[in-house]
Amino acid sequence: MAATMKKTVGVEDVNVTFEDQQKINKFARSTNRMTEFKDEIEAKKKALQNLQDASDDLMMCDDDSLLVPYQIGDVFISHTQEETQEMLEAAKEALEEEVKALEGRVSAIQQVLADLKVHLYAKFGNNINLEADES
Repeated sequence: MAATMKKTVGVEDVNVTFEDQQKINKFARSTNRMTEFKDEIEAKKKALQNLQDASDDLMMCDDDSLLVPYQIGDVFISHTQEETQEMLEAAKEALEEEVKALEGRVSAIQQVLADLKVHLYAKFGNNINLEADES
């Protein structure tokens, strides 16, 4: 999404200063960064759901003496059911914290975008489009 100037007949020309261009560029960069963070949040939520599903499946297991393979990096290490459950819980907590941190960053960026929109729309009015493309 990029901030673009609309070409409309009969609308007064507005001089774009260096500071205005910097604000437009900051808006575009912030929008891209927010989109990346939202994509990362979705990926982490899917991973969190996978961990929850694995934890639920592990709880249904009847044999407590069975060693359960747990992937760490590229290697699978066998642990007891209880150890694996603890590792899954720790991984879920870590992912939840990461999601919360990313959501905090997204909300901070949304605040910056709102401030930039106010400034840019105040100066350019309908001559600038700061809304996300629907495509």
